[in-house]
Amino acid sequence: MTFLLIASFPDSILHFRGPLLDALLARGLRVHVAAPGLAAGSEWYDPLRTRGITVHDIPLRRTGMNPLADLRTLIELWRLMRKIRPDYVLAYTIKPVIYGSLAAKFAGVPRRYALITGLGYAFQGDGGQSRGLWRIVARSLYRLALRRVHKALFQNPDDEALFRTLGILPATTPSFVVNGSGVDVAAYAVAPLPVSPRFLLIARLLGDKGVREYAEAARHIRIKHPQIAFTLVGWIDENPDAIAQHELDAWLADGVVEYAGRLSDVRPAIAASSVYVLPSYREGTPRTVLEAMAMGRAVITTDAPGCRETVVDGDNGFLVPVKSVSGLVEAMQQFIDDPALAGRMGGRARAMAENKYDVHKVNQSMLEQMGVA
Repeated sequence: MTFLLIASFPDSILHFRGPLLDALLARGLRVHVAAPGLAAGSEWYDPLRTRGITVHDIPLRRTGMNPLADLRTLIELWRLMRKIRPDYVLAYTIKPVIYGSLAAKFAGVPRRYALITGLGYAFQGDGGQSRGLWRIVARSLYRLALRRVHKALFQNPDDEALFRTLGILPATTPSFVVNGSGVDVAAYAVAPLPVSPRFLLIARLLGDKGVREYAEAARHIRIKHPQIAFTLVGWIDENPDAIAQHELDAWLADGVVEYAGRLSDVRPAIAASSVYVLPSYREGTPRTVLEAMAMGRAVITTDAPGCRETVVDGDNGFLVPVKSVSGLVEAMQQFIDDPALAGRMGGRARAMAENKYDVHKVNQSMLEQMGVA
């Protein structure tokens, strides 16, 4: 039996799906992965090949609307599937789901699955004309593609309900909610807390991730508590919603945040923090939150789809309203006023990571839903 995984971002394949690929290989399946940027000599080519996985570099533009480029993606995926004849196809993120699912139907793949890991730019914010147009196109293409899959997997119940309400997911297509991508609780071991409160945000530098709110909350806190540190990890993404370089430069010049850039391993940054903050407007299930929880870190996040599932308010962290700088400041202040709070909540966060988000439990659920287990 042959399994094909389709992604839009090569970094995510081992970071987010490595244990799933290992589980497939352990069950005796021939595993193929397809994503842009996987040509021979690329960063991820050899690590995947040495695992026993067959790698395919595909022409796919992760962002933007270019009908000719997207048509080429569809045709190349169809050609690939006609060549390798997969028994299963699983695609995740918007363009792989759309064009991978359509290609799989046209190629006659027996078992076709879509994993909705978040809704992204097209579904968030009021936007302008460009976001509104992309929203219409994305919803129409999603609707077309999801009629061709055997099951759609979601990472939170809000996204599943939204797709049903909008008619994007037909009544004839079954769906199931999994607990995010999971986290390897052994690899992300509990680390001792720093002596003084230290806050951390890890994200692509997008407005929808709440990066501006995080910086503004840091500015407010540091007026009274200049010794409190706020670290920002991430990079400016190719996205219309990206933070501008001049905004980041201004935060750094003002001493609002410490910027660590893009890290291949975020564990040292989490270990150096006492509280993890993600003020996102909407997520699938945020992987960085799960990693911070596994390492015993309390979490401040928003009462938003995908985020709210990771925090029991007042137990392992705090939920704040979306776009609320004052809510962030109030939650942060509680950790400053009660230095022991981060340890208590961090212990509860670790327990939740073990019980609910262990990657092996999550993958077992996914494999059962796809009929592989």
